[in-house]
Amino acid sequence: MDKSTLKYILKRILISIVTLFVIVFVLFMILKLMPGTPFNDEKLTETQKAAIYAAYGLDKPVLQQFFIYITNMLKGDFGISYAIQRNMSVAGLVGPRIGVSFALGIGATIIGTIIGILLGIVAALNRNTIWDTIATILAVIGVSIPSFVFCLLLLIIFGVNWPVLPVLYNASQPVSSSIIPMVALSMGVIANVARFTRTEMIEVMGSEYIQLAEAKGISRKHLIWHHAIRNCLIPVITVLGPIIVGLMTGSMVIEKICGIPGLGSLLVKAIEVRDYNVILAVSFLYSVMYIVVMLIIDVMYGIIDPRIRLGKGDNS
Repeated sequence: MDKSTLKYILKRILISIVTLFVIVFVLFMILKLMPGTPFNDEKLTETQKAAIYAAYGLDKPVLQQFFIYITNMLKGDFGISYAIQRNMSVAGLVGPRIGVSFALGIGATIIGTIIGILLGIVAALNRNTIWDTIATILAVIGVSIPSFVFCLLLLIIFGVNWPVLPVLYNASQPVSSSIIPMVALSMGVIANVARFTRTEMIEVMGSEYIQLAEAKGISRKHLIWHHAIRNCLIPVITVLGPIIVGLMTGSMVIEKICGIPGLGSLLVKAIEVRDYNVILAVSFLYSVMYIVVMLIIDVMYGIIDPRIRLGKGDNS
């Protein structure tokens, strides 16, 4: 790794840390401005509520609460749950669910990326044929229909009418019970990746240097695998960044439908009962995922195309 690349990465990491701090601050303030509290039990008197607030430190000024929270967070302490599982550490509540959501999102990304790239390449190399039409129709369907609709259709077909896969998530059968939600989530990835791959592949194959290489007698197969695909992958990787995080943050509806104990379903429940610490912890994790993924993608540019130098021309 050269000095310019290392400098770029360190600069991005520093910017990311500042960004995360701002995100946590904004979220903290928004939650404090929300109506209601985690202690909305009508049986509690005002005196009892005041005692609870004092016990949890919620009676202190908002800025003081924030700095206490940040100090504890830097030590790895995200506080305790106020409502979902009262007095249980948020880390203990969130920790077991990270792997489930991560596996679901990464699995859907891998499936969608592989199929999407292959579909886009086939469509581009067979432009204006029946294969191109089929690929385009599949891409439009994948973009137009929400993933939870695909999930419901797959559940009806393979879980009810032809019961070969579990309808609800089963911890004792994590692989088989994750197939339907994973495939449903991958549909959007397939559609987006296929569209971008097709567009970029057509542009690359029509470029002057490809035509010149063909004129020199280089085989089409060699050009496709060693030049065209490599060049068309850069914009595809750009699209994958937000998609990967979107799968993790956008899978909450599917997690609810399939009863998957992931971060998405936990976040929905935490918002419903205003469990501030859980909301902050999950939102912070999503922010970290997004920033890390985007940083990895920036670095991957230089791996795929050596002409790109991350440290040059970076004025941000």
